[in-house]
Amino acid sequence: MFTPADSDFDRRHIWHPYTSVIDPLPVYPAARTEGVYIELADGRRLVDGMSSWWCAQHGYNHPELVAAARRQLETMPHVMFGGLTHEPAVRLCRSLKTMLPANLDCIFLADSGSVAVEVSLKMALQYWHARGEARSKFLTIERGYHGDTFGAMSVCDPVNSMHRLYRSFLPEHIFTPAPQSRFNGEWLPGDIIPFQTALAKNHRDIAAVILEPIVQGAGGMRVYHPEFLRQVRALCDEYGILLILDEIATGFGRTGKLFACEHAQVQPDIMCIGKALTGGMMTLSAAAASRHVAETVCSGEAGVFMHGPTFMGNPLACAVAEANMQILQRNQWQQQVAAIERHFQTALTPLSGHPGVADVRIIGAIGVVETHRPANMAAMQKFFVEQGVWIRPFGKLIYLMPPYTVTPHEAGKLTAAVAEAVGRSALFD
Repeated sequence: MFTPADSDFDRRHIWHPYTSVIDPLPVYPAARTEGVYIELADGRRLVDGMSSWWCAQHGYNHPELVAAARRQLETMPHVMFGGLTHEPAVRLCRSLKTMLPANLDCIFLADSGSVAVEVSLKMALQYWHARGEARSKFLTIERGYHGDTFGAMSVCDPVNSMHRLYRSFLPEHIFTPAPQSRFNGEWLPGDIIPFQTALAKNHRDIAAVILEPIVQGAGGMRVYHPEFLRQVRALCDEYGILLILDEIATGFGRTGKLFACEHAQVQPDIMCIGKALTGGMMTLSAAAASRHVAETVCSGEAGVFMHGPTFMGNPLACAVAEANMQILQRNQWQQQVAAIERHFQTALTPLSGHPGVADVRIIGAIGVVETHRPANMAAMQKFFVEQGVWIRPFGKLIYLMPPYTVTPHEAGKLTAAVAEAVGRSALFD
C-alpha cells in the first residue's frame, strides 16, 4: 500500500527523469498494470497512451511474456556473456535474423537503447580504424534524438534538443537541416541538397551517417518523406560511408512496417533496436551489423570489438524478447496498427483546424498534435489523469503511442482527452 509517507519520501529523495528536485513535478503512484491499463494506488484506472515510453506494444502483463520470464527465472536469470552463451540468446538472435533487414548478419546484444547507439558509433569508428583511417565525425540531421548518454547526445541536435546544455562538452559532429517533405506529401528535391553538400565536403572525415528512419522521436516527432532516406542510402553508397539507422523507437511495427526503413526499402549497415524488443517487460537492446562491417572491425589492431556490457545478453531479457518475437511473427500487429492509424486519422486530423494547433502528424500507431504553446506539464498531466488516461506530453507536443492491443473504445478515450485538452488554454504556459 502506497502511503502519504511514501509520497513524501519520493518527493524528497527520488530524482525522477527530467524533473527538478527543488520543485518536482507531481508523480502518480502506480499499483499494478493490466492490458492497456495502469492502475493507480487510489484505484483509478488509466488507459495508457504512451506504451510506457513506447515499449509495451502488446500491453502489460502479456501472459506469454510473463510465462517466459517465470520459466527463465527458475533456471538462470543472469550469467555473464563473456566466454559463455545460452539458449535464450541463440533463440532470440535466430528470430531476429528472420526479421531484420537481410544484410544484417551479426547481432551485438546490449542493455538499453542509448547503449545500442553508443555501440553503433563505436563500431563505425573501429571500422575505419581497422581500415587505417582515423575518421571521427558523424553526419546527421537536425532535430534528431538518439539517447541520453554522451556519445548518443553528441549526435542529437546540439541547438534544438534537450541536450544543448552539454554542447560545449560534446564532440562536434556535422548537422544538416531536417527534411521538410512530409511523409505522405510531395517530395521536395531541395531537401537532400544540404546533406549532399555536407557529405561531399566532409566525406573523408565521416565515419557514418546516423538517422532515425522516417520518424524523428523525442527531438520533435517529425515524420519525413521516404525519398530522403532512399537518397541518403544512395549517397552513402556513392561515398563509401556507413549508414546507421536508429530504430529504437520505430522498430517492431510502430509505423505500420516492421521497421521504419521498410517505408523507403533501404537497408542500413548497422541498425539499433530496443524499447519494444522485450514487449516492455525489461531492458534489452541490440546493434545489428552487416558481416562486412563486423569482419572489418575484427580485422583491425584490437582483433575484437571493444565493448562488453555487464548485462549483455541477459538470459531473462532474451527469453522474454524471444517470446515477444513469437507474438510479432503471428502478424496480428499489422491489423492492430492499421486500425489505430485509421482511428487517429478520423479523430485527430480535424484538430489541425483548431486555432491552438500548429500541426497534426500521423503514421501507424503514432499520433502527434503540435500546439502553438508549450504544455504546462503539471496541469496537463493532472487533467489527463482526471480523464482516465495516461498521456505525457513534452514541450508543444501532445502525442499518442498506445499499445497495439488498444480497443476502439479505449483509443477513443485517448483521442477525446487530447481534443479536450487542446481547447483548454489553462493547460498551456
